[in-house]
Amino acid sequence: MIKNAKTLILAFSAGLMGAWAFHEFNPREEFPENTVTEMPRSVPYQVNNSVGTPLNAPISFVEASEKSTPSVVFIKNFSGTDQRRYSMFDYFFGTEPTQRVSTGSGVIISADGYIITNNHVIDRAETIEIVHQKRTYPAKLIGTDKNTDIAVLKIEAANLPAIQLGTSRTLKIGEWVIAVGNPFNLTSTVTAGIVSAKERQINILGGEFPLESFIQTDAPINPGNSGGALVNINGELVGINTAILSRTGSYTGYGFAVPVDIAMKIANDLIKYGEVQKAIPGLEVVEVTPELAEDMKLPSLDGVIVTHVVREGAAEKAGMQKNDVVTWIENIDITGKGSFEEVLSYYKPGDKVRIQFKRGNELKTATLTLQNLEGTTGVIKREFYASNLLGARLESVNTIEKDKFDINYGIKITGISRGYLRDLGLNNGFVITMINGEPATNPEEVGLYLEKFSGRLRLEGFTPSGQPFMQSYNVR
Repeated sequence: MIKNAKTLILAFSAGLMGAWAFHEFNPREEFPENTVTEMPRSVPYQVNNSVGTPLNAPISFVEASEKSTPSVVFIKNFSGTDQRRYSMFDYFFGTEPTQRVSTGSGVIISADGYIITNNHVIDRAETIEIVHQKRTYPAKLIGTDKNTDIAVLKIEAANLPAIQLGTSRTLKIGEWVIAVGNPFNLTSTVTAGIVSAKERQINILGGEFPLESFIQTDAPINPGNSGGALVNINGELVGINTAILSRTGSYTGYGFAVPVDIAMKIANDLIKYGEVQKAIPGLEVVEVTPELAEDMKLPSLDGVIVTHVVREGAAEKAGMQKNDVVTWIENIDITGKGSFEEVLSYYKPGDKVRIQFKRGNELKTATLTLQNLEGTTGVIKREFYASNLLGARLESVNTIEKDKFDINYGIKITGISRGYLRDLGLNNGFVITMINGEPATNPEEVGLYLEKFSGRLRLEGFTPSGQPFMQSYNVR
């Protein structure tokens, strides 16, 4: 055992002597003083590729953060009650049912208290609270748009720090952006990344005319960031953070934001008119796929193909036809359905836009006078009737639905909940054209009639998929 100990001591001493000799006598390799060997993702340097030295100081997000963070608010959505089961034991010890509280973010867009956020952040809210700089304000819902997932709130306050608006039209892929919001209830959180792509369509939006042309970013976005600000390095708002692509519910590298030019058009309409003034070109289009390009002998996959022209719509009046391929609108190239919808979203009913399209081998242009959902060019305020007894909202069909169902009038069921119409087997999207043989033309008249009627009821109309239906009921 003593012999083994001596052997170990000798081996250890020899190792130390060898290391000392190598350090003293081996020539050292000299490196340039400012060589960048690793570039931290959070500190982007501009580097001279020949020598690897920084050309200037790192890009800083400090100024952009300081300018934008005061304009981002924390939103609390109080809705319903906790769905857990409660026993007498819970009540005895003071554990009573509580409201469900969900949270999100919002962006101040005016000094007098208008705030933009996502529709899904305030969906089904009974009350809404805004927390800004440690103060809490009750909020009023001004309006929502499911087609873009945008909503506008209002608080009673003055001299608020409205965010500086940028533009998403000139935003470039590869440009640095920061996301400002309240992930996981952590208020005023800032993360950085780049614009990964534009005009993304990920098929997540509801509404009758979903408008998807998202900015994709790798700036980390997590639950609670929804409705927050995506800003450029100047601190200017370029998007409203809306969604993440994730299997876990947390950030995995893909975040999506509504472009600010779309979001602000929607917000301004909701503030001014209470409803989005959507401009309709009277066209339905699809992306150009390799298969369609081959069948139609198209030289490029850019543009969109017209699949349907609405009767008496703007496109029909301008002479456009099915299978025309739209290549640009107002000299803005159309690369796909996302860019087609985004460009049109900037306009309002009554605006005239020039469209270039291919018909066979011929290149043509046309000027479209964009219409509203009623087929006219003025400001619209759609008629509707909401009824708790019926458990639904009734509204007049628009010009697109008239064309789809080939009708001149009808009442559409939306916002269905527990109530009379659901008990009859009807749901969102059903269109009623006749009630007991009489035309259904006015939402309020139809609603009041159904609320009071008893006896044999006969309804005619169309299912959401366009199938005719006629059904009789015995109503008490």
